[in-house]
Amino acid sequence: MTKTAIVFPGQGAQFLGMGRDLAERYPEARAVFERADAALAGDLELSRICFEGPEERVNATDVCQPGILVTSLATLAVLEHHKGLDPASITATAGLSLGEYTALVFAGALAFEDAVRLVRKRGRYMLDASEAEPSGMLSLMGADRPQAEAIAAEASSAGVIAVANLNAPGQVVLSGAVAALDAAEVAAKAAGIRRAIRLVVSGAFHSPLMQPAADRLAADLAAVDVQTPRCPVYSNVTAEPAGSADEIRDLLARQVVSPVRWADSVGAMLAAGTTRFIEPGPNKVLTGLLKKIDRDATGIAVPDVDAVEAFTLAEA
Repeated sequence: MTKTAIVFPGQGAQFLGMGRDLAERYPEARAVFERADAALAGDLELSRICFEGPEERVNATDVCQPGILVTSLATLAVLEHHKGLDPASITATAGLSLGEYTALVFAGALAFEDAVRLVRKRGRYMLDASEAEPSGMLSLMGADRPQAEAIAAEASSAGVIAVANLNAPGQVVLSGAVAALDAAEVAAKAAGIRRAIRLVVSGAFHSPLMQPAADRLAADLAAVDVQTPRCPVYSNVTAEPAGSADEIRDLLARQVVSPVRWADSVGAMLAAGTTRFIEPGPNKVLTGLLKKIDRDATGIAVPDVDAVEAFTLAEA
């Protein structure tokens, strides 16, 4: 029997108009956005910004995080109601960075409204931490983890810097203070790294510079009800399933300052027998990474109405 996982995208997958075509065509998707708007009432009209912009607001950290989560779950609702996707048939789930919250909602560990409010706050806290010190992220194309760690160590004399994302073989991201990233670019060139690309982000996510955000988020997580997941939810921090409520809360807080072990998480799901990965939500980022992690695994991205209509259980 083929084992199938659901994987959920993180920040960077957003685009102006995400979810609009689904909400216009399917009442189930529209209902998900309406629930999110109600959860954020008085704070943010999420659906209007996702659908209409302006684009700079869609890309803002504190807006795109809940926007991606809601778009992903709206897509999933359509697949369940119109394409016969049975959540009980899914053997594992995971999400990249903020996508882990989406995975926890899918697995029944977090209530939808709680998750929407949490990632809205998470984005705001991360933005506040970013504004406290000029910082960013640097993608090292063609580097492995030891190379990235060596480059970070060499650049650390210029400021805080750390490995932030282990996305796929040959795709590692550093995160840190601007001066340290400048030094890392020089070190990467000297080390023969193919390309070093500055990412368009507001700050040094998944680095020690995010500790103030992690502390604030931990206080919010402590007040939220967390249930035992109905299927394994692979943590970004450990690349293993998180079990108890306290463990889930702890890992979500630590995730903000820890490397995202996405390649390891996918590898662990593959080792457990997963061969198919469905990615509901904006864009096709995780499906693209899957091809770099294991060419034999099947990735099915569902980023829009056309992909929903093409989706069949024979594929997934």
